[in-house]
Amino acid sequence: MDGKTVMITGASSGIGAAAARCFAEEGAAVVLMARREDRLRLLACEIEEAGGHAAVVTGDVTSQDDVERAVEVAVADFGALDAAFNNAGQGTLGSPLHETDQAVFDRIMDVNVRGVWNCLRAQIRAMLTQDTGGAIVNTSSTAGLFATGAIAPYVAAKHAVLGLTKTAAAEYGGHGIRVNALVVGATRTEMLTAALEEADGVQESDLVARAIQRRLADPVEVARAAAWLCSDQSSFVTGGVVPVDGGCSAV
Repeated sequence: MDGKTVMITGASSGIGAAAARCFAEEGAAVVLMARREDRLRLLACEIEEAGGHAAVVTGDVTSQDDVERAVEVAVADFGALDAAFNNAGQGTLGSPLHETDQAVFDRIMDVNVRGVWNCLRAQIRAMLTQDTGGAIVNTSSTAGLFATGAIAPYVAAKHAVLGLTKTAAAEYGGHGIRVNALVVGATRTEMLTAALEEADGVQESDLVARAIQRRLADPVEVARAAAWLCSDQSSFVTGGVVPVDGGCSAV
């Protein structure tokens, strides 16, 4: 990924932070976007001390203005936006559908669906101005394929992410823009840890019971798949729903 610029959302922890390190190690300049500026600054310093290049944009993917600012920073600081990893998300195991508060539905749909929508619109606009096109990866989930036990709005939102991915791939493939999604299984992140603490009686073993590899993923295992899809190594892959789930969706 030498010479490429990649925008990463949800970059302050978990899969996003792992992706930032992974992409930078492979030679990309990274634009880090999340709401927690202190964490982004620490991560950017870590990347730069290792010889990489990073820019920080504090913002929320639910804000079109914040997303557009991140794209503008990528172009202004590094000359282009070659790839993007739209990873920011929110969800929990939570309550059954009829007991779920409307505000919970609104926030989960806003972050996971509107967030990806905002990112795609701004990123594609930038990539259409480039002769080289670009590559975009959206983080979905096994919840984008079937009911996993996660809260209903999260399952619905991750299904929607796959719909946006396939539509964008079809509409912009002729412009040299590839769009793919990762179907991510249970991964050891802050969000998952918090969900387990909130869900009465749910154990880590319950989350991996369906998978062939019965363990949680490390965030870097997901990051490596995103890096491949953002690189030229996956040049004939678009509209893909790529599982990184320990075989959960295969059985």
